[in-house]
Amino acid sequence: MKSGGPGIRWTWVRRGTQLAFLAVFLWLFRRTESGGTDDLNASANLLFRLDPLVGVSAMLAARELVAAMWPALITVILTLALGRFFCGWVCPLGTLLDITSRLRPGRPRAASARGRGLKYLLLGVVLASAVFGVQLIGYLNPFSILVRGLTVAVDPVFTWALTAPFTWLLRHAPESVTQVSEPVYAWLKAHVLPFQQAEFMWPGVALAILGAVFGLELAGRRLWCRTLCPTGALLGWLARFSLLRRSPGRVCPNCKAVPDCAGACRMGAFDAQGRLLMESCNLCMDCVDRCPAGAARFRFRRPAAAGAPAPFEPSRRWFLGSLAAGAALPVVARATGVAHRLPEDLIRPPGALPESEFLELCVRCAECMKVCTTNGLQPVLFEAGLAGTFSPRLVARMGYCEYNCTLCAQVCPTGAIRRLPLAEKQTFVMGKAVFDPAICLPYAKAESCLTCEEHCPLPEKAIRLREVEVLTKTGERVVVQQPFTVLRLCIGCGICVAKCPVEGAAGVRIVRAEAVPPGVRREYEALEASTPAAAPDAGRVPGY
Repeated sequence: MKSGGPGIRWTWVRRGTQLAFLAVFLWLFRRTESGGTDDLNASANLLFRLDPLVGVSAMLAARELVAAMWPALITVILTLALGRFFCGWVCPLGTLLDITSRLRPGRPRAASARGRGLKYLLLGVVLASAVFGVQLIGYLNPFSILVRGLTVAVDPVFTWALTAPFTWLLRHAPESVTQVSEPVYAWLKAHVLPFQQAEFMWPGVALAILGAVFGLELAGRRLWCRTLCPTGALLGWLARFSLLRRSPGRVCPNCKAVPDCAGACRMGAFDAQGRLLMESCNLCMDCVDRCPAGAARFRFRRPAAAGAPAPFEPSRRWFLGSLAAGAALPVVARATGVAHRLPEDLIRPPGALPESEFLELCVRCAECMKVCTTNGLQPVLFEAGLAGTFSPRLVARMGYCEYNCTLCAQVCPTGAIRRLPLAEKQTFVMGKAVFDPAICLPYAKAESCLTCEEHCPLPEKAIRLREVEVLTKTGERVVVQQPFTVLRLCIGCGICVAKCPVEGAAGVRIVRAEAVPPGVRREYEALEASTPAAAPDAGRVPGY
């Protein structure tokens, strides 16, 4: 890979490759949605499966091989051959940071070498904490930060902003205008807009984290990649053994006519002695294209033939300290009660592993929330403690779990949500429905309401009705049908909550199976025994 004179301009090749991979990422991001069916032809989780740090942390947490992460081996092999190419040529967040740097006014600042070792300390904390039961990868992984920020905050606003003008035109513009605007909207709906308008909780938090990464670009080029990204740290460590090496291995001492390589390097990859640190170089090729003599080049050779490597940053003592800190985090989290607190109404997606295993494998990527057909899966903030931040939960008042849907398991990159056969998913117990007599209309106001029973998707209804004679507020005696739950049948899909006609809080809520109050359990079991079972539902057909 040599430049000079009429040779290849590697900078333009790199930029074209970056834009191509960014386009693929955005295409996968848009394709990662239901589209009204239960099959995905493509998914953005491919990026997570290419990330070796996601794979390593998931396997350390699970203490077993995670077969779905095998594509990460491709990245490892290519990094051992090419160096830290992924950060400079493939990573969509890195590409967006480069674009951001070019859009800001003024000449970009030269990258400083200070703080390069911090990312390795964060890597040590992430890996050690995964071993001992606290998964931090979701807070620091570049793909998690990017996909979660786009899903929860950016895409809903983008969809609304693009849709609102066409909605206004449809309602207020003359027919001559809508004859033009509606075909345009139809094309956008087919190729650009998502299948449905989504709305998520805590968008400001997700956007603030993503914005902070871009804000670091104002302080220095690729500051996030150089100092904080643990994925970049792991790829950088692998790059120390790569076969692709720069020649000469240090800044040429005779270069006086133009700014030298070290001053122009966006990654601050040269040390004080002018040596190129392969663990910091992301192969941007700027130094090759800018070399006035055409002397700089990259070629394949054994690491030993390239001379003695520069000392690794940080020191062994500091890295061992980061491992100790990561190992101590789970102990501190449990001692202070910030880990694994689970409210009774915090319902995980169908197929989710037991809580502790689920939190260890979940990388907080928000993919499951993005594909939820009803918008029912929402991000947790602190409801499950610090350990559960940004993990998914079912908020049934916003959307129920569709009976014939398995999309959330299809997109989960680590297996935190197991992919179950549809028949098994339809019997997976997420929680149980419990009625609130103070809110439910037949209980609280003696008003007839059959909504929850009618919408229950199970072939053998999990919500049944009993006739009860009650006294109204006017003193009139009336017979109403009061609903109750057949606990052995209910799977906690939440459609009864979503469809409840009561304004505000629903007259029924979903709680974890073990959180059903003993008194309520005994009451419902007694009602089931004394109430004849209804015939299998032949009305509503569950599904899309």
